[in-house]
Amino acid sequence: MTQSTDLGPEDRKIVTLARSARARNGVPEGAAVRDETGRTYVAGTVALESLQLSALRTAVAMAVASGAESLEAAAVVSGAQALPAEDLAAVRDLGGAGTPVFLAGSDGEVRERLAAG
Repeated sequence: MTQSTDLGPEDRKIVTLARSARARNGVPEGAAVRDETGRTYVAGTVALESLQLSALRTAVAMAVASGAESLEAAAVVSGAQALPAEDLAAVRDLGGAGTPVFLAGSDGEVRERLAAG
């Protein structure tokens, strides 16, 4: 387990942004990713009849659509105990296998630090 206080300020920022997206939109998950230039992309779960996307896959898609060429880190705030393989694959596709992914609970405390690969 990684304590949120052990994170650097930029990683704490994306956890906070993910938590805010979840709370603001009333969705099951919030996510934020940081690209190679330091820009952040924040998203919540998309649950339309014709489109289902996790918050993390939505944030990665937003980064790609905005021209990001790589990711430095990702964060998800969720009640889930683990991230689906598809979420990690999306981060890996853009950021590489070593990209850190922080999984935090609704309180914003990081429960796990994963590598996308």
